[in-house]
Amino acid sequence: MQTQRSVRTRARLFAAVGGIVVLFPAASSVPSPLYPLYQQLFGFSAATLTVVFAVYVLGLLGALLVVGALSDHVGRRPVLAGAIALEAVSFVVFLTAGDVAALLVARVLQGIATGAAITTLGATMVDLAPPEAPHRAGMITGVGTLAGLAAGAVGAGALIQLAPAPTRLVWIVLLALLVVSAVIVAVLPETSTRRSGVWSSLVPRVGVAPRLRAEVLAITPVLVTSWALGGLYMSLGPSIASTLLGVQSRLVGGLVVTLLCGTGAVTSYLLRDRAVRSLVAPAAGLLAVGTAVTLLGMALGSVVVAGLGTVVAGVGFGAAALACFGVFAEIAGPDERGELFAVAYVISYTAFSVPAVVAGIGSGLVGLATAAEVYGAVIVALGVVAVAINVVHARRRRPVTGIA
Repeated sequence: MQTQRSVRTRARLFAAVGGIVVLFPAASSVPSPLYPLYQQLFGFSAATLTVVFAVYVLGLLGALLVVGALSDHVGRRPVLAGAIALEAVSFVVFLTAGDVAALLVARVLQGIATGAAITTLGATMVDLAPPEAPHRAGMITGVGTLAGLAAGAVGAGALIQLAPAPTRLVWIVLLALLVVSAVIVAVLPETSTRRSGVWSSLVPRVGVAPRLRAEVLAITPVLVTSWALGGLYMSLGPSIASTLLGVQSRLVGGLVVTLLCGTGAVTSYLLRDRAVRSLVAPAAGLLAVGTAVTLLGMALGSVVVAGLGTVVAGVGFGAAALACFGVFAEIAGPDERGELFAVAYVISYTAFSVPAVVAGIGSGLVGLATAAEVYGAVIVALGVVAVAINVVHARRRRPVTGIA
C-alpha cells in the first residue's frame, strides 16, 4: 500500500513540475505579441526590437553557463526557488516598464531566471520519471516547452486584443501562476544528492562527456535548425504577418507563434511512443519543407499558403524537440543530466537568438521581406544538411550504453 501511495505521489509531483516546465517558456513568449505594441508606445525600430529579444537570450545563456550544473551539486529545489524569485522580479519590472530601457532590464532578468530554471526542471523531470518509462521526461520537457511557447503567445495576444491594460494584465496573471509554482517547489522533495564541487561548477564551461559526443554532434544540426526557425517566429513573426501578409490583429499576431509552437506541441504528444532516434532525420526534413512552403506563401502574399507551411514546419519543430530532448534524456547518467541539458539549451538558444538579431539588423538595411526570405532560405539549407548528417549517423552508429 505504501509503495502504491509513493508511486501516486511521485506521479503527482511529476505532473506538477511539468506545469512549471510549461510556465517558464510561456512567460518567455508573452512579449512576442507585445513587441509591436511596445514599439508604438516607446518608439523603437525593428533592430532595437531584436536587441530586446536577444538580451533575454544573453541572460539565459549566461545562467546556463554559470549555474547549468549547479543543481547537480546543491540540489534541485534551491535552484528552482531562486529562479522563481528572480522571474517574479522580472515580471514586476515589465509591469511598471515606461521605456525601452526597462524592457531590456526585464528581459535580462527573465533570461537569467529561465536559464537557471530550465536545465534544473529538465533534470528534475528525469529524476521523477517512472522507472518503466524514462523517456517520458524528455517527452514532457519537449511538449511542455512548445506548449508553453504557444500558450504564452496566444494568451498574451488574446489579452492584448480583448482585455484592458494590455501591457500589464498579462504580467499580473503570470505573477499569480508563479505563486502556485513556488508552493509546488516548497513541497517538492529533493531528488538530487548533494555532492562536492559547487564552486568549480560555477566556472563557465560547455562540455560533453566523451562517450556522449557522437550523439550530441549528430543532434546539433537539428537543434540549430529548429530553434533558429523558432527565433524568427518569436522575434519578427508578428511583424512579418502584419507587414508582409497584411494581418493587423494582435490576437492573430500571437497566433503566428502559436501555429508553429502549438502544432509542435501536439506533434510531440502524438509521437510520444515512437523511438526518439527514428524521428531526428524526418524532423529536419519537415522543417526544411515547411519553411520552403512558408517562403512561397510570403512571395505570393497568401496567408493560407504561409499558414500551411508553418503547420508543416511546426510538425518538424515538435518532432525535433521530442527527438532531441528524448535522446539526451536516454543517454545521460544521473550526474551528467544537469550539465548535458545545459549544453543542449546553450546550443538551442544560441541558434534561437543570434540569427534573429542578424535578421533584425538586416531588415533595417535590405527590408523586412528580403531579410525574412534570406533567413528562411538558410533554414531550408540547414534542414537538408541535418537530414544528411543524421542518415549517415544512423547507419554508422553503434549501440550507446547509457546509465538508467
